[in-house]
Amino acid sequence: MEDQGISCGTRRLGREELRPVMDNDLSEAGWRDELMMAAKITISITRAFVVGLAVSQAVMFVSLMYLLHFSSPSTEKMPEKTHILIISSWRSGSSFTGQLFSQHPDVFYLMEPAWHVWASMNQNRAKVLQMAVRDLIRSVFLCDMSVFDAYLPATKNKSNLFQWETSRALCSPPACDFFKRTDIISQVQCKILCRHFPFDVVEQACKTYSHVVLKEVRFFDLKVLNPLLVDPSLNLKILHLIRDPRAVFHSREKIKKELARDSNIMVGTKNHNKSDIIYKVMDEICKSHIQIYKAATQALPSHLRNRYMMVRYEDIVKNPLETAEQMYAFTGLTYTPKLKMWLHNLTHGNGWGRKFVITSRNALMVSKAWRDIVPFEKIKQVQGVCKRAMDLLGYQVVNSDVEQKNMSSDLLFSPQSMYFGDL
Repeated sequence: MEDQGISCGTRRLGREELRPVMDNDLSEAGWRDELMMAAKITISITRAFVVGLAVSQAVMFVSLMYLLHFSSPSTEKMPEKTHILIISSWRSGSSFTGQLFSQHPDVFYLMEPAWHVWASMNQNRAKVLQMAVRDLIRSVFLCDMSVFDAYLPATKNKSNLFQWETSRALCSPPACDFFKRTDIISQVQCKILCRHFPFDVVEQACKTYSHVVLKEVRFFDLKVLNPLLVDPSLNLKILHLIRDPRAVFHSREKIKKELARDSNIMVGTKNHNKSDIIYKVMDEICKSHIQIYKAATQALPSHLRNRYMMVRYEDIVKNPLETAEQMYAFTGLTYTPKLKMWLHNLTHGNGWGRKFVITSRNALMVSKAWRDIVPFEKIKQVQGVCKRAMDLLGYQVVNSDVEQKNMSSDLLFSPQSMYFGDL
């Protein structure tokens, strides 16, 4: 075979001439071994580089994902808001029950925002106004307070809202700087210190809470609320508060003048004798409780029934800590020791408390006051218009003045027969 060589310019170098170029001490086999060793080293270095590059890229990717997940507010999923509507009637303990939620540090609360609808459109009847009331409620749940522009002055403050001072959220940051969000706040102190804040803070405050709770006495038909119950933008729960109609009657009698406009919207007072108006109103109230309760427990689809809870005011004042715990569990709120102590003191005070202000009182004694004060003839009339509601909702009728005044006789059906939460 011809001797192999390497080209160099125009001339090929033979093996003998090439040898001086190589290491003089290496044989041909040794030279090949060195080349193989160098190749192996090169491959090892390349592999190490590739592995190192892959590891560094993985570390960078994991770090990027961590930063995106934990540091970027735009990618964080905000917790879903819970919206709670307390529906009741006037003089049923709804303001007291509203405070159980208002004083919770996770709650934005408003008392009867639909008051503005009825005050502005009082020439209409309740049935005509119910859609306007529902639309306002939905907007407030979504923290869109521009809905009040139709009912409030163009230049307005937070204090233009009806009973704004009953909302702890409007008495603490960002709506007011005089109290902390975790404080139990007196509405009397709040009204003095926090009234001169712009209306814009109402919407700002609403957006910072996980729970929005509204208390209303202007719903008489659950079907009106069905669009809100099925609205995917609302996680709506309904707390239906009822009270013994005889106690409601007694409380209404004491403040007839203050309730005159609302009574007229409900029943059209011009068409009735003055002495009959309160019984007509009681008839409407009792009918509405029957409708709401039956619609919630019988007509609502099964997947919506756990969004409704009915509670009696008498059960709250009889066992305040336990009933409050049930309500908080239903609405997904934490029951703190601070709230327990406040509620105990609120319901175990002395005397009757103050009208239109939630203060410490003997709540159980106040709830039974009608039995000593209201004449039996009036009680018979109330029972006559409300017997169906009383039978359904767990209130025992009395058949004589003696039976009425016998305080050792409990007029409540067993709580085991009542529906609470999951139905």
